[in-house]
Amino acid sequence: MKLQELSPAEGSARANYRKGRGIGSGNGKTAGRGHKGQNARSGGGVRPGFEGGQLPMYRRLPKRGFNNKFASNYSIVNLNSLEVFDNGSIVDEQVLLDRRIVGKLNDGVKVLGNGELTKKLTVRASHFSATARQKIEAAGGKAEVI
Repeated sequence: MKLQELSPAEGSARANYRKGRGIGSGNGKTAGRGHKGQNARSGGGVRPGFEGGQLPMYRRLPKRGFNNKFASNYSIVNLNSLEVFDNGSIVDEQVLLDRRIVGKLNDGVKVLGNGELTKKLTVRASHFSATARQKIEAAGGKAEVI
């Protein structure tokens, strides 16, 4: 086998498609654009969302809601997720990230009180709900705001 005899496997490579390169190519003259009209012209066509002059969908539908750019977006952790840790361990945001209990740290971690906690843990987070703080301290642990 020689270098010049190498070729791709049968059916794996598609031949180049050259538009507008003469009548013999099967796609010459108008190059697949048809005859005249807006789409045949250079730079022709309509913008995305254009519906031929009819009032477009994005204008027919009402505007809804409000996005507060100052709102804090916390990553949520429930107490039942903290049962995986050993008794007496310190649980902070980085440990939760490493153990994949939270996917990513947004503006910090908020601990919610869903589930029961039986282990004595020191939990360090940005925010705690009242029930989460109560249950952590009832189990003999500490809830520290960082």
